[in-house]
Amino acid sequence: MRKIFRPLLAFASVLALASSAFAADAAKPNVLLILMDNLGYGELGVYGGGATRGAATPRIDKLAAEGLRLTNFNVEAQCTPSRASLLTGRYPIRSGNPEVPVTTPRYGLVQWEVTLAKMLGDAGYTTAAFGKWHLGRTAGRYPTDMGFDEWVGIPNSSDESNWPNNAMFRADAHPAIELAYVMQGRKGAAPEKLKLYDHQARRLIDGELTERTVDFMQRSVKAGKPFFAYVPYTMVHHPMLPHPDFDGKSGNGVWGDTLMQIDAYTGRLLDALDKMGVAKNTLVIFMSDNGPEMMEPWRGSAGPWRGSYFTGLEGSLRVPFIARWPGHIPAGRVSNEIVHEMDIFPTLANFGGGVVPSDRPIDGVNQGDFLLGKKDKSNRDGFVVYVGKEIFGVKWRDWKMMSKEMDSGEAPIKQYSIPHIYNLLLDPREERPMTNTYENFWVVNPLVQILAEHMASLKKYPPIAPGTPDPYTPPTSP
Repeated sequence: MRKIFRPLLAFASVLALASSAFAADAAKPNVLLILMDNLGYGELGVYGGGATRGAATPRIDKLAAEGLRLTNFNVEAQCTPSRASLLTGRYPIRSGNPEVPVTTPRYGLVQWEVTLAKMLGDAGYTTAAFGKWHLGRTAGRYPTDMGFDEWVGIPNSSDESNWPNNAMFRADAHPAIELAYVMQGRKGAAPEKLKLYDHQARRLIDGELTERTVDFMQRSVKAGKPFFAYVPYTMVHHPMLPHPDFDGKSGNGVWGDTLMQIDAYTGRLLDALDKMGVAKNTLVIFMSDNGPEMMEPWRGSAGPWRGSYFTGLEGSLRVPFIARWPGHIPAGRVSNEIVHEMDIFPTLANFGGGVVPSDRPIDGVNQGDFLLGKKDKSNRDGFVVYVGKEIFGVKWRDWKMMSKEMDSGEAPIKQYSIPHIYNLLLDPREERPMTNTYENFWVVNPLVQILAEHMASLKKYPPIAPGTPDPYTPPTSP
């Protein structure tokens, strides 16, 4: 009898191990991270926009009602640094991506950087990016070189879709001039060009990215693996050219049409999660990379704040953030606690069983308990405000100290011998500095401490210079 039962016991042990492994894997939430491009604080209905901007956003508003909405979620002032910060959990100055590249053909993340995709991939996730990258367009710098299993999208930005439709454009005028293409790639292979990124492709791309995301999630669920779907949509960056299905549909112009499109595509992704039966085990994050578009005729809205992207004003830094994870994140919660996009890296590491690198400074903090409603306070109370590679100021709680300012992304930089101090509750538009009263100079102490600690860290861990080639080896810390 013992001989008969031994194989059965061994088989039972294998089943138990397999069951435990499955349970551990099932406990990891899928992650759907939707990143809009230049969507300001004041565009969505739940943030005071919607119908007042040309079209309601019922699906996104409902998403907010089902989860957490932050009113003090902060990002970087430009596209490239914001994406670098989000994906690495670090100030973009550290990775050599402090500003949108204009004069640096070889830009982006060195392969030494650990991205969200690499971290979650090592934790057992399938990973994919569908959309705008803007963190490198040369060999070794594409998403599939930085931890993503697959990618479809554009390497740079949507303004390049204007070039083929411009009568003055001459693609053959100089060898440095390159046409923009929609591309696709898989890990271990060089990406390939799918089609020219012109105005026609620009109208269609976000719809195509939506369907590719749905297909990826379906394949991952079928394979029984948790997924990380990073969806950096191309809207609402200029030129705002809605899909033919939405062009003219709102009757209120391009902004109304575009809001309808954004809402519909978000709803399509949420419906797919429901249909696959994985909505309850999927963390959905909806956010923007920076403040509103400043280009006419597509100028966006920052809501109650002042400023567009490329400034250090609240309108540049403060953007929508919605997170839903049914049964984990309490529904209907709204918080004005400070959170920064850098915090997403260690927070997702916490939720997904990933490892946060210990050989480099990680500026993000784990906000897991805060997002889950286990604590009311954020684990962050401030951060250093960069615009490009320059430090403009510091934000701490409801206070902001600015030594430099720009009224818009195209305005000259104003520099102050005595920094301006603002209370963002009393003066959300940063129009009445309290510097001359001196009675509130007590706030300088915590503000300066944040800055001093950051500067000390930069000295200990020198930033990677923009354009640094691979392979990169960090210098030995003093």
